[in-house]
Amino acid sequence: MRNYELMCIIQPDLDETAMNGVLDKVKGWITESGGSIDKAEVWGRRRMAYSINKHREGQYVLMNVSLSPAAISTLERNLRYQESIMRHMLSVVGN
Repeated sequence: MRNYELMCIIQPDLDETAMNGVLDKVKGWITESGGSIDKAEVWGRRRMAYSINKHREGQYVLMNVSLSPAAISTLERNLRYQESIMRHMLSVVGN
């Protein structure tokens, strides 16, 4: 298992229940592949430096995740095809 940080920018026009539904999907993908979510922080709505799909704001979420390196490609593919996630970045934490 390796430690990762997953930052997601979710569409700003989603209400709270839809946002929680997206987060539950992401957490489900991580746990299905044998990983665990150590910490999830919802930063809320923030202004972005440039517009993405005609949106100037996004809802930011940061997750600290423990996951095997073999499951990364599946998680990345699922995140890429989720329409409500505008951008994401997965990076390794530590060594």
